[in-house]
Amino acid sequence: MSDPSPEGGGSPSRPDHSFPPEEKRGVYHAIYTRRDIRKEFLPDPIPEETLVRLLRAAHHAPSVGFMQPWNFILVEDRNIRMQLKHAVDKERQSAAVIFESPRAEKFLSLKVEAILEAPLVIAVTIDPSREGPHVLGRLSDADTDLYSASCGIMNMWLAARAEGIGMGWVTIFRKGDVQSILGLPFHIRPIGLLCLGYVSIFPNRPMLETEDWAYRQKLSDLVFLDRWNGQEGELLEKLREDLDRSEDFFWEH
Repeated sequence: MSDPSPEGGGSPSRPDHSFPPEEKRGVYHAIYTRRDIRKEFLPDPIPEETLVRLLRAAHHAPSVGFMQPWNFILVEDRNIRMQLKHAVDKERQSAAVIFESPRAEKFLSLKVEAILEAPLVIAVTIDPSREGPHVLGRLSDADTDLYSASCGIMNMWLAARAEGIGMGWVTIFRKGDVQSILGLPFHIRPIGLLCLGYVSIFPNRPMLETEDWAYRQKLSDLVFLDRWNGQEGELLEKLREDLDRSEDFFWEH
């Protein structure tokens, strides 16, 4: 099966809405080189105009029923950051008991947050009551506000990578702890503490892979045809070889 060439191109039967080659390369470059950054933050502040672009990118994410359930709390106060770090550290100690030694020690040794080191921390919350009880799609799945806000975080993450800014998404905390620290109403749910800032290096591989915690799974093992674990079919046979090729292929061709 041929590679998805960055050259794009339409046909007599359809218009070409693809990006120009260099813009397309930039999109895939951001996707493949995005990393969950937990260290190596530089003290340089993020310029206001850049921060505005990141927040706008998050706000332009798709949301189910156009509910836009997100809020973004910019955390500057050092004392509040200390409290957030303590909440994360407390939860890490509690979570470590589920692992057997030596994995428990490995878990505790991992750098999982940069709440004090990063120049900027943004707490992202969701409001499950926004737009009322009859949001299109929410009646079928109550978690659609979470899916929507996750899209917003990923938009910000990719925009940050394009700006040369590292970001780490911290989720190891008790909801009630963060609600109390940030003064959130009971129904407002925190879903992430985002640590952002310029970094000295973007790693070539994910941090948890370089730390021998986990590895990227083989994509061809995760793609089925027509039904769960469906392995047979011409389409899947054509895809398999390309699915497991280097993710660098896009800008190599």
